[in-house]
Amino acid sequence: MREEGDARVVTADLISRARAGDGDAFRELTEPYLRELQVHCYRMLGSVQDAEDALQNTLLTAWQGLSGFEGRASLRTWLYKIATHRCLDARRAASRRPAREWDVPGVEPPEPTRLGEVVWLQPFPDALLEGAIGGPLGPEARYEQTESISLAFVTALQVLPPRQLAVLILRDVLGFHASEVADMLDSTIESVTSALKRARASLQRRQPATVGSEPPPVAGSPAEDAIVAKFVRAWESADLDALVALLTDDVFMSMPPMPFEYQGRDVVARFCAGLFGAGRRFDLVPTRANGQPAFGAYLRIRQQRAPLVRATAIAPEPIAGSGPWLCAAAKHPPADVPAQLGEVRSRSEPVRRQRCR
Repeated sequence: MREEGDARVVTADLISRARAGDGDAFRELTEPYLRELQVHCYRMLGSVQDAEDALQNTLLTAWQGLSGFEGRASLRTWLYKIATHRCLDARRAASRRPAREWDVPGVEPPEPTRLGEVVWLQPFPDALLEGAIGGPLGPEARYEQTESISLAFVTALQVLPPRQLAVLILRDVLGFHASEVADMLDSTIESVTSALKRARASLQRRQPATVGSEPPPVAGSPAEDAIVAKFVRAWESADLDALVALLTDDVFMSMPPMPFEYQGRDVVARFCAGLFGAGRRFDLVPTRANGQPAFGAYLRIRQQRAPLVRATAIAPEPIAGSGPWLCAAAKHPPADVPAQLGEVRSRSEPVRRQRCR
């Protein structure tokens, strides 16, 4: 009890100093919440870049509006309210990134199963999850934190109407009470309850079925390492048979910002066959994104005398025999993938590798 009282005194002092224009005090106030707020913005927006922009707008709004913080809710709740509204503003904006046309020279893709709606989706580096998940959730939370950052879950969230999305994340992911969410959204408990019911029904229809599927290997386990090694060998050597052997019948592949989506082993195999058949060869740099193994994929391109390697991001989730295999690709790999791999040798020729701009 004494420690809680001391913490309240310190917080009150920091708020007082921040209101007087002390930037260091404001940073000390907000620093403990930055990582989890960034993850919240990512769930809302599906894009690492958009989430960072929304987080910066949140901090600016909080700095400018600190005099209006009355302390009726906790500072954390107040920051979540601001962040949620900044994300809603971003989702309503007409400037969401448009889909890109197919621009892979020499590769004619098969007819897609469908055109995806979420062309702005980006993998979220696990390095940014440190300190953001694993803490206590509110009593209303229905999802495990690792599940609620998965690519499949975040993708399903993106097609919800903005207010339903906000309600579901605040209630079912973060565990805020209905009354707290109603206050955050300047709404009523009845409206929040109704929006949550519709959001849950929509999410259930869109999430891939996992009944009967084997759970993925434990992160960092020998079983996961073995599967990752098989995937790397198959992809780097363009071994189509070995790659297909890792896929489930209901494998799903997407490649934002291009809208093409492929569902099923046969059509995904045809896509990869066209890619490898065109002579495109890759080197993969392991990392982690969205709680799953991921890779920066460096494409070797012969340009002038030295083959250059351009990078994208591949985030299989989950891989090998554990339900639908979801691959989201982005032009900009996770931040912990090196921008330049340095000098290596491929056969007898020098190879210089760098990330594409």
